[in-house]
Amino acid sequence: MALTPETLLRHELVGLHARVAESANPDAVGISGRVVSETMRTLCLSDGSRVRRLPKSGTTFEFTIPCTDEAAGAEKASGTAFELPSETAGLRAGQSGGCEGVAYVTVDGTRLLSRPALRTEKAGVSTWR
Repeated sequence: MALTPETLLRHELVGLHARVAESANPDAVGISGRVVSETMRTLCLSDGSRVRRLPKSGTTFEFTIPCTDEAAGAEKASGTAFELPSETAGLRAGQSGGCEGVAYVTVDGTRLLSRPALRTEKAGVSTWR
């Protein structure tokens, strides 16, 4: 399954670039970096010099995902950002409107509250069952 804005919650988040868009803690807004670790209730973002552990609850994250040909096709099929499902609250495309390079997906942290392995298995069909 390709990593698209619609399937982001069913994929591994470690390795993706993320930014805190909104937070109950005003000091956390704007923190960005690569996701280096994920637990049931936290995400750890590294900016290269330090790692910050942020709570998922009460935080809205903006993930940067690379656009591939499959993701571009899924974006065109899904319509505009206003028509996206509620699990991916918002999407803004790369530099010039289309899916050229990266896409930005905004996700409410409470949608991520679960063990990472269970979150990725629950939503999809597992070949191991």
